Amino acid sequence: MEADGPLHDGHGRRISDLRVSVTDRCNFRCQYCMPAEGLPWLDRAEILSFEEIARLVALLVRLGIEDVRLTGGEPLVRREFPALVAMLAAVEGIHDLSLTTNGYLLERQADELVEAGIQRVNVSIDSLQRDRFFQLTRRDALPQVLRGLEAIGVHPGIRPVKVNAVAMRDFTEQEVEGFCTLARSTAFQVRFIEFMPLDADRAWTPEAVLNGEELRQLVEAIHPLEELPREPSATARVFRFADGRGEIGFINPVSEPFCADCNRLRLTAEGKLRTCLFSLNETDLRGPLRAGAGDGELEEIIREAVWRKELKHHVNEPGFRQPPRSMSAIGG
Repeated sequence: MEADGPLHDGHGRRISDLRVSVTDRCNFRCQYCMPAEGLPWLDRAEILSFEEIARLVALLVRLGIEDVRLTGGEPLVRREFPALVAMLAAVEGIHDLSLTTNGYLLERQADELVEAGIQRVNVSIDSLQRDRFFQLTRRDALPQVLRGLEAIGVHPGIRPVKVNAVAMRDFTEQEVEGFCTLARSTAFQVRFIEFMPLDADRAWTPEAVLNGEELRQLVEAIHPLEELPREPSATARVFRFADGRGEIGFINPVSEPFCADCNRLRLTAEGKLRTCLFSLNETDLRGPLRAGAGDGELEEIIREAVWRKELKHHVNEPGFRQPPRSMSAIGG
């Protein structure tokens, strides 16, 4: 294990991307994530304060993290969330500060978030049809989400704004044409994400996955595509419509794992460091932090955890075990 320099894991991968969950709470109940009745929420005292998040992020940036994405649960339900964005925007060394949101509260917060320093935004929208959106999210919220998307889209410095749709068999097939129209008629980049085994209901099966290749073929039956070069450590295969009108992407963690050059860490809302989305083990940072650990001690804990980062996630392999946390409790 390296004692200094940028973070590397035991497989030689340089770690430069951090996903920070700021809350486990969410105002939606998406079928691929949460039960209809929701989940038990963490107590307020269990969740990292803004100051604790900022300290850990600043330390990780000094260790080589360059990109920070804020997630949840739903991050915009965290009280005074733009204040945290401003604190992190002031951390020297962050090249990209971004947000993933369901968009429900985005209309009222978009201007404040941009002023605070957010640089990129992903909005999760799984259907562009109001009744089907309600069916999947269990919330009649599509008009408000689309207003939020429009509100962030008017800021020219926030580019690209990405629209993320989880692809589920016998559901998303009917959404392809609408999402193509969205991608071709706006500056938004649509990305389909394969359904992953991170649902609290444990209903995931391989058969429920509408894979990226199938989706690409559905798109190409309507509009020809041209693949763009994949950037190192990118999660998406991105295509341009052949006539130049917009882009569409496919994130295929189940059918085409991109573990080989994974550069990501995750920090949960209560201060656990996860080295893989599907980790079965976590490293506690909140305990040492609140016990008065100095940066040197925290750095040693982080380096040891990163060195043990998993080589791959093993989804679709014999013996795969779904992590005990659902997606909402991990952070995207």
